[in-house]
Amino acid sequence: MPMTTWRETALTNSYEFAAGAGYELPQYPFVEPPELHANRRVRHPVVIVGGGITGLTMACSLAHLGVRAVLIDEDNTVGVKGASSRGICYTQKSLEIFQRLGLYERIAAKGVQWSVGRTFAGHDEVYSFDLRQQGNFHLSRQPPFINIQQFYIEGFLVERIQELGAVELRWQNRLTAFEQNADFATLTIETPAGPYQLEAEHVIDASGSHSPLRKWLNVPFDSKRGDDRWCIADVRFSTHPPQERHTWIEAPFNDNRAVWQHLMADDVWRIDYQMAPNADPEAVSREDVVRERLARQFGADVQVDIVWVGPYAYRSECVHAMRHGRVFLMGDSAKVVSPFGARGGNTGVADADNLAWKLAAVLSGKADGALLESYNDERLDAARQNVSVTNRTARFLRPADGTERVFRQAAIGLAKQHPFARALINTGRMAVANAYAHSRACTYAPTGAAGQSVQNVGFEWADGSSGDVNDLISWAHGDLLVLAFGELPPTTLQRLRRLCLDAPVRSVQVLGARGTAQALEHVRDPRGHLQGACLADGQAWALVRPDGYLAATGEAINAQLVAAIERSLGLRGEPA
Repeated sequence: MPMTTWRETALTNSYEFAAGAGYELPQYPFVEPPELHANRRVRHPVVIVGGGITGLTMACSLAHLGVRAVLIDEDNTVGVKGASSRGICYTQKSLEIFQRLGLYERIAAKGVQWSVGRTFAGHDEVYSFDLRQQGNFHLSRQPPFINIQQFYIEGFLVERIQELGAVELRWQNRLTAFEQNADFATLTIETPAGPYQLEAEHVIDASGSHSPLRKWLNVPFDSKRGDDRWCIADVRFSTHPPQERHTWIEAPFNDNRAVWQHLMADDVWRIDYQMAPNADPEAVSREDVVRERLARQFGADVQVDIVWVGPYAYRSECVHAMRHGRVFLMGDSAKVVSPFGARGGNTGVADADNLAWKLAAVLSGKADGALLESYNDERLDAARQNVSVTNRTARFLRPADGTERVFRQAAIGLAKQHPFARALINTGRMAVANAYAHSRACTYAPTGAAGQSVQNVGFEWADGSSGDVNDLISWAHGDLLVLAFGELPPTTLQRLRRLCLDAPVRSVQVLGARGTAQALEHVRDPRGHLQGACLADGQAWALVRPDGYLAATGEAINAQLVAAIERSLGLRGEPA
């Protein structure tokens, strides 16, 4: 059967599969940068290095906020030429971010929603879950997960950036040298038309795990490489397996090694086979060997169209700091994780969402430059958590002889009979929005909550139409958002109005089904979903950041709220 390719369709300005060989990715034209013919170097507020999912999300986030920037990428396409579809699972938090940026509908139309996962040991199902039944997923307007090939999302991001303007995408621009001083950074770039230099106030390193900037800056990092080898097979079937995430700890059709099974866009399935530690990557990736494995799993009469096949091995890395002078590391430039639980590309999307609003606030004069330090506080902690979680999964799936192997066998045996033991089965803890427990930009108090992501729950606008949290964030357009719950006395209303005049803050009163509207923008929360998502009880307030995170909550509109606003803008030091 023919392999499958990906091509750009001019009539629909979208992407589809077509007959051919391998993935055929869209190609973007090289345009000569104006600096090639300028008599002096041009200084840009932000330069992004790398046009993968992280760099493009950063570019789209800045464009959405009206921040001018330049993105350079040494290639002329999205995805990786000749490689697999790479990331495929996108979390609810990532989908909420993409909805705010204006490309969620494209992703939802192309991708596949799922919430049910099942784990097997041999022929026995030992564990299952439905994310829609879990409280941290079920209220958002976005589903728990959508599966879609990474290059689709990258292509949608390119389209959206071009629609928004503000950010210039420069293809076939390769970074060859870098230096920085107290005032700016200088980047030397090679192009098909010759080299040039540009200056930048801030540099975003989204160039991936082989980042040249990380090497030039001598960034210290921790690294761990294992001997666990896997083989990806992206395939189409004549008959469809269930639209669920299936994992096998011990698959009888794979020599009792692990297997992953996921559906993606275009009816393409991702099957990951764990190989023996000494397996030959070339041998396990031959088409005849792949077809033999598929026949053992799905039956000898299965009809299969092989889209792509490739081997890979796992490693983990994490830098010691995500800011180095004027350079901010994000995505795989900052950390590399095993692909268990969808904690790779999703964390890069979250890195971009975290930094973009802070850079926009600082560049516009709304916030102090000290706010940028909170990026390292929050996202380095998230990176360490994700590396730790995925490393634990890797050890469960390939345990060392001795205690680890005994524990795994005991967990499998107990899980087959006792529900309490099913939580011990670790085939990948599914990614969630990381909480920011140690950030100088959040306020922590015994009576309040901070550092938690707010689900994109629904409410009613004053006119009765439906809205969601992202609508409120977009309405605030880069400012902080104060949600005041319940009836408010006149003095409190006056304080809120004064806050909105004195600081980059927008205020909204949140009423129940029968609350009385007062002289303030208001919405109704008849089911209490908005208040619950903000972890606020009774007459209270919640300070929501442009990235959908809680900066603080409290009970009275007083100095505590003022302090929380100042801290969220980098105007105060350590958290309370």
